[in-house]
Amino acid sequence: MKNLTELILKYETSGPRYTSYPTAPHFSSECDKQKLAKAAVDLNSPRSLYIHIPFCRTQCLFCGCSSSVCTDAKKADEYLSLIEEELRLWQNSGLKRCPLEQIHFGGGTPNFLLPEQISRLSEIIKSGFDISPNCEYSAELDPRTLTKEKVEAFAKIGVNRASIGVQDTNESVQKAIARIQPQKMNLQAFEWLREFGIKKINIDLMYGLPLQTPENFKNTIKDALQLKPDRIALFNYAHVPWMKAAQKTLEKYPMPMGAEKVGLFGDAMEAFKDAGFEYIGLDHFALPQDELILARKSGTLQRNFQGYSTRAGLESFGLGLTSISQTKNTYRQNFKIYAEYEHSVKSSILPIERGIILSEEDELRREIIMDIMCLLKLDFKKFEEKHGFNFREKFQGAFPALLEMQKDGILEIGESAVEVSQTGRLFLRNIAMLFDGRLSDKFRYSKTL
Repeated sequence: MKNLTELILKYETSGPRYTSYPTAPHFSSECDKQKLAKAAVDLNSPRSLYIHIPFCRTQCLFCGCSSSVCTDAKKADEYLSLIEEELRLWQNSGLKRCPLEQIHFGGGTPNFLLPEQISRLSEIIKSGFDISPNCEYSAELDPRTLTKEKVEAFAKIGVNRASIGVQDTNESVQKAIARIQPQKMNLQAFEWLREFGIKKINIDLMYGLPLQTPENFKNTIKDALQLKPDRIALFNYAHVPWMKAAQKTLEKYPMPMGAEKVGLFGDAMEAFKDAGFEYIGLDHFALPQDELILARKSGTLQRNFQGYSTRAGLESFGLGLTSISQTKNTYRQNFKIYAEYEHSVKSSILPIERGIILSEEDELRREIIMDIMCLLKLDFKKFEEKHGFNFREKFQGAFPALLEMQKDGILEIGESAVEVSQTGRLFLRNIAMLFDGRLSDKFRYSKTL
């Protein structure tokens, strides 16, 4: 077996992150929006709710999220009114009141909202849904604009998990990416969250940023572990200036590439392992008692547009600008441009911009890809008994590459299953791509590693 650096250099390519299948580039504005809406309302079982808050106080140059710079808090009041009206449109279309087992506020920066706006958002949610007693209620938070009063407001409405964006704690790196965030801000955020009972806390880090070196990134890892999070997401910086023009500015700085970039991830992986974290796969780590680890063991781990999540099988319902929703056989996405979202809602039209209705083949391949990403295993018999085909025959085109991966220690091919190795968890996207029936060179993706 080759060493990790050689493997990463061998398998580094561009490909989807598989937060959905088919992936978002395949969503179409020509899709039958009436069918998408009908699929969304024909359900009264528990759901997962996602609400997108698109505003940020400043722009981080590395960011690939759907957000816009805003300094006027009143803009959030207007936006909340649009979300409230969008929910009414869904109710008028037949949306049933159902329990929520997960709620997630993403962005942008959800703590752009003032305490009274956070309370208002809670009332909007409760006007259309029931919140389950064991609901996982989470919010993405930015320590730079977080206040004690905002943390208290989130805690009062039931938020019990927070995701803190850290990225890197080195001052030079922070200046380059236009995100000045001293470690004392991170420590203060964790202190406030724990003071108000929000004790489940994730942090987001990023490797491959400009000016990162093995030496200064080790300090970032040390700072991250000082915070004592439950989960860590170590994202590979996706340099996609054709999609996010602001990233072009970063090209004036040296960025770690090739073996050096691989080394950053390897050093972090070892440090997290030494600190007691288990490697879930791709870019996620969690403590052994964390719900993500338990979900992996019980088979209820899932992957969606928020990354890895628990409680597989929940259909997701999105509200707000650019939000993506999922049903058993559809995906739909709201308008990404604020003026178009606003016009649609104010015109009493559901703000669906695009989507896709899955074929039976899509559903099959989604199940295969999600088993790779979440269960680290493909059980041939499971698919053969459920769908009535010979797995090796149907997917014979994938097996030469799978055999090569087996030689490299990435996976093991048995008589009735493929199982991903510990090393192979870093290459899940590469494995999944072998079963992607829609992969096309016409789409540009981020690097897989």
